[in-house]
Amino acid sequence: MNFTVAIVGRPNVGKSTLFNRLVGKKLALVDDTPGVTRDRRPGDAKLVDLRFTIIDTAGLEQSGPETLQGRMWLQTEAAIDEADLTLFVVDAKYGLTPADETLGEMLRRRGKPVVLVANKSEAKGSDGGYYDAFTLGLGEPVAISAEHGQGMIDLRDAIVAAIGEDRAFPPEMDEAETNIDLRGDEEIEDEESEPEYDETKPLRVAIIGRPNAGKSTLINRFLGEDRLLTGPEAGITRDSISVEWDWRGRTIKMFDTAGMRKKARVQEKLEKLSVADSLRSIRFAEAVVIVFDATIPFEKQDLQLVDLVVREGRAAILAFNKWDLVEDPQALLADLREKTERLLPQARGIRAVPISGQTGYGLDKLMQSIIDTDKVWNRRISTARLNKWLEGQLIQHPPPAVSGRRLKLKYMTQVKARPPGFMISCTRPDAVPESYLRYLTNGLRVDFDMPGVPIRIHLRAADNPFEGRKKKR
Repeated sequence: MNFTVAIVGRPNVGKSTLFNRLVGKKLALVDDTPGVTRDRRPGDAKLVDLRFTIIDTAGLEQSGPETLQGRMWLQTEAAIDEADLTLFVVDAKYGLTPADETLGEMLRRRGKPVVLVANKSEAKGSDGGYYDAFTLGLGEPVAISAEHGQGMIDLRDAIVAAIGEDRAFPPEMDEAETNIDLRGDEEIEDEESEPEYDETKPLRVAIIGRPNAGKSTLINRFLGEDRLLTGPEAGITRDSISVEWDWRGRTIKMFDTAGMRKKARVQEKLEKLSVADSLRSIRFAEAVVIVFDATIPFEKQDLQLVDLVVREGRAAILAFNKWDLVEDPQALLADLREKTERLLPQARGIRAVPISGQTGYGLDKLMQSIIDTDKVWNRRISTARLNKWLEGQLIQHPPPAVSGRRLKLKYMTQVKARPPGFMISCTRPDAVPESYLRYLTNGLRVDFDMPGVPIRIHLRAADNPFEGRKKKR
């Protein structure tokens, strides 16, 4: 991306709607309730022929720095400092307020390029608010409707005029250089028939858990800065925010998610949207860290979250946070190990790490567990090894007879990874009991060292070579 743009304004003027319009996806939560956005959210924007990074921010609410609103405003100021250009959004339908004048004065003092945007200009009676915006002293406002996509060409022209054409349209790469790179990539792809685990490939990790488990604090400790909004209040995070950082030379894209309470307690529309956004992050992640509060671990909701991740087929890791508050770590660690094995049989061998997002204790060990689990999640086993293993399992524990007829398991192969999935060709697949599939699953975990990841076994009826032939008389 060539430059960065921050969207600022008071609450409920349509900043997140404009953000979604520019990125072309409904990434940010949008609701009629003021103050939905709290953290700053980056995205890749496209506006006609412009390509840039856009940052959605929280609305201006003047308050003390120790309050939630004050901490939200500090995040907005950080976004303004990071950006090359600011889109100052006002509500043309409602008109200017003292908060708009305060924010306009602050932007003038900073001296960075500003584009004044009069949103909701499609509404009846919005002309008064549009002309009032001239009094802010930030130039001619751009009349748009983020909801309906009106005025986007005018907004594009205003951004180019403010940032400069050289910055908006940098010179393209040399054509010969581009051709060399492309040919090199093609050669590499042709040579690799079945690539090994790539230690340098970016890894997507989602952080989930109950409200106030310390998810945002954990990510801030990884980044080494107060990138995400934190505090003693439960349920601060609403949007699923993605951040990128490097760990030992590998790019990690980590998703902070809203805390998920029991389904029966989620009544408000906004919380339902937040939970849906968190579920979407789980589906797009490769590894999922379930953050437990070590002072009150293994609540029913914790177990349901682990079961959700396993059913989605993601690589799961447990993180027992707030370890700095534990009085007897050794006794608690032994108790947690016993409960993990007993309460989570569907994820036998799952990696669990005691950590402290506040002090940084155990974070390297947690990252190593994430990498190790992702390796298992991507693992492939040759068909020859699988069939030799299956033969041994059948000798040790043959499948039961159903209705007086012995079940025959003939052939086994791995059909997919991420998570590992296997296909067994057998007679009467519908008659194979679940207990025998669990026996095979546990055997795969132990014999091929695949702890903690979901394992799928599919049964298929063996092909009959005589099917379709006419019976000879």
